[in-house]
Amino acid sequence: MTKKTFLWASVAFMLIPLYVLTVNAFKGQQDILSNPFGLGGLTLEPLGRALTNPNFNVFKGYAITLLFVVAVNVLSVGLAAPAAYVIARSPKRRFRALMLFFLAGTFIPGQVLVIPVVYVLKTFGLMGTVQGFVLFETTLTLPFSIFLYAGYIATVPAVLDQAAAVDGAGRLRTFWQIVFPLMRPAVATMVILNTFSVWNDFVNPQIILGPGSGLYTVTTGVYAAVSQYSTDYTVVFPTLLLAIAPLLIFFVFMQRHIISGLTAGATKG
Repeated sequence: MTKKTFLWASVAFMLIPLYVLTVNAFKGQQDILSNPFGLGGLTLEPLGRALTNPNFNVFKGYAITLLFVVAVNVLSVGLAAPAAYVIARSPKRRFRALMLFFLAGTFIPGQVLVIPVVYVLKTFGLMGTVQGFVLFETTLTLPFSIFLYAGYIATVPAVLDQAAAVDGAGRLRTFWQIVFPLMRPAVATMVILNTFSVWNDFVNPQIILGPGSGLYTVTTGVYAAVSQYSTDYTVVFPTLLLAIAPLLIFFVFMQRHIISGLTAGATKG
């Protein structure tokens, strides 16, 4: 099999499910069952019903999920970037060991941590709260964020820090005003990846927030909307399309930053 054939096979493998989802979001039940791959019988009626579904307010789901995305990204950058700066600039071995400690966190599935996290959040009265959920999601982003940021900062010449120190700038000011602006590709990459992670997460909001909180993210809202209509595809397909549409649009416009951010540390300097 040539590389070109393998490439097209991979593209088809990924795009066919998306095509089926998109096309069937605009069809009636009978058209979906009789010809799921065809383009006949397209109508906006199923999408309109999904937008007004009483079991899932899609716009409220967007707003709540976007709030979580912004909060997690702000906290993640504010915590991971300074920590990575200290690790990357320090010659002491204990900081290198700390880097390995954070790196080990990338190999632990988030779902494994849910049960102990539930006990911790209950102890502090944060179970079922926005604060508890945001803190947990932020914690999940820190290991890889610190790893990526530290690798990028290592490529930034240390003479910039020394020049800032000569001008009287402290380490905190040096980082935020000189080093951090140079980290834009790495920060953009992590913001995009964190956005995907928070937006697509189902297990954590379902358990930590719970139905009793009244807060439904896009994924938990979709589950609530389609779980009792699992055989009514005129509900399932348009609701799923509405859930992933903003993320697909976001990816189309931002995907170039993912590649540039991941490769910048290797090519810079």
